[in-house]
Formats: sequence, C-alpha cells, structure tokens
Amino acid sequence: MRETILEILCGIVEDVDFENCTTLIDDGLLSSLDIIQLIGALNDEFDLSIPATEIIPDNFNSVSAMEAMVARLSEE
Repeated sequence: MRETILEILCGIVEDVDFENCTTLIDDGLLSSLDIIQLIGALNDEFDLSIPATEIIPDNFNSVSAMEAMVARLSEE
C-alpha cells in the first residue's frame, strides 16, 4: 500500500521527499488541487470513498498518515 501511495504522490508532485516528509499540508507542498487529485487516485486505487470528514491535514501530512487512513477506511 505504501509504495502505491508513493507512486500516486510522485505522479502528482515532483521533487518532494514523500518518504520522509511529515508536513506535506502544513508546509504547502501539496496544493488544494493536488489533494483533489490525490483523493480521486486513492479512491480509485483502493476502491474506497474518502468522506469529507476525513479530508483534514492530519490525514494528508505524510505517507504514513495516508496509509493509516486508507487502511482504516478499507476496514469500514
């Protein structure tokens, strides 16, 4: 799952150390349009629907946070 999320992110934004960055939203490394693209790709790739209540910085600041969110939503 982690590798897939990394691939998606690298396809949206280049030249960011997604593996180690924990402030993707806080530091503005992902724009609102990037987030929309990311949500669509995660929904398609993992066959889920990310509700608006989950679209918060804490869930998108790092690959680990995204991975945890996808895992949690996949179980529901």
